Amino acid sequence: MKKQPNILFIMTDQLRGDSLGYAGHKDVKTPYLDTLAAKGVDFTHAYSACPSCIAARAALLTGLSPEHNKRVGYEDDVPWDYDRTLAGELSKAGYYTICVGKMHVYPVRRYLGFDNVILHDGYMHASRYEDVPYYANQFYCDDYFHWLKKELGADADSTYTGLDCNSWVARSWCYDEKYHPTNWVTDNVLDFLRRRDPDQPFFLMASYLKPHPPLDPPQYYFDRYIGKDLTKPYIGSWETKEYIERDGHIFDSKTGPMDPELVHEMRAAYYALITHLDHQIGRIIQALIEHRLYEDTIIVFSSDHGEELGDHYMFRKSRPYEGSCHIPMLISNLEAMGITGKQNMKIDSVVELRDIMPTLLDIAGARDDEHYDGRSLIDVIRNPEDRPRTYLHGEHSYGPFSNHWIVTTQDKFIWLSESGEEQYFDLVDDPHELVNRIDDPAKRKRIDEMRKLLVKELAGRSEGFTDGTRLIPGRPYGPLTK
Repeated sequence: MKKQPNILFIMTDQLRGDSLGYAGHKDVKTPYLDTLAAKGVDFTHAYSACPSCIAARAALLTGLSPEHNKRVGYEDDVPWDYDRTLAGELSKAGYYTICVGKMHVYPVRRYLGFDNVILHDGYMHASRYEDVPYYANQFYCDDYFHWLKKELGADADSTYTGLDCNSWVARSWCYDEKYHPTNWVTDNVLDFLRRRDPDQPFFLMASYLKPHPPLDPPQYYFDRYIGKDLTKPYIGSWETKEYIERDGHIFDSKTGPMDPELVHEMRAAYYALITHLDHQIGRIIQALIEHRLYEDTIIVFSSDHGEELGDHYMFRKSRPYEGSCHIPMLISNLEAMGITGKQNMKIDSVVELRDIMPTLLDIAGARDDEHYDGRSLIDVIRNPEDRPRTYLHGEHSYGPFSNHWIVTTQDKFIWLSESGEEQYFDLVDDPHELVNRIDDPAKRKRIDEMRKLLVKELAGRSEGFTDGTRLIPGRPYGPLTK
């Protein structure tokens, strides 16, 4: 019987689906990720159905939709209590499971089925307030910050740069590169490979914080981009300057900066963080080769959500536009599980983070089609016509910007549930969502079809978003996260 393949899952935070060399971006250089794509399958229409850190990770680690995992937006300090988790089920299947880097769960040190967690959640206010209990304060319980202080002294902190964890302000990293959190994750991944049990397959989740802010790349990488003429943000004709004129001088606004020079610095630092991350992934690839593990290891790569990066005068995530919800997803080295001839392959099926858990269980020989909303992507890899879904329903509670959307490989319908505003984008002719065609007579029939799909998805929800025939605006989100 063939040995179960090892599984390396490389998870990033806030990485846009288009900001990669293999995705065709004209500015960003990612030679190692390009290599993984050339040796594997790239899912070109991958999405995060609830695009913010906590909600997205709930989908990833449970295989469930937002409605069923009870995370329909961002909310700190809500306990994670699930019967089945990705690491827990892989442990049952015989894997040693370890996460190095970001978990973003609560309580902070909850393992969620992992045999070991070497934790760095990144700079988060919720874990730093002075009334947070000592055992839950990130300076005590976050392994990276604990290590950094041992290395550099009691006052050492990533905040020495002056940058906030949700800010668009950018500058280079304040310490030697070896102290950067991206390097720290890689160092600990390599240390695990050194001391692993050679007779037990492993599930290794290398969970990187970056390119999530703070936008603080090492100087070498910042220098690679700051002097370049970079692609400008995409601004839709439907957008107004109301919010950016009001908030564009606030360091952590949801609009990004008003000043074009600061926009350039923001984008240069973001791209620099991606290339730095790529080079650190290169260290892992080389280590797998030298440990003679590469041929026996399936490599999966994705992100929890994207980053608007100035598109439509927006910054961060949570909104239904491509910069925010379109993510990278690829599976490389399928030969490790006996699937051949699947190199440099692109699949345009609509896939989502909830599909990763069923996929990894399938790879591990523990397939379970009963308990998850996601689908194993091995099916669509074997037969690209076997699509896991024809459309995806996405959502995010976000106050006045709360949204629901239906996306296909061809188009997207958006409903802002507080105001009732609707938008429709033809993603084939308009991939950057520059023109809202909601009032286009030629699209009326299609828009009606997509609106009916959304009504169907929301039927029976406690919030009363629909009566079963129409969408009802102004309904507050229900207590699904409680």
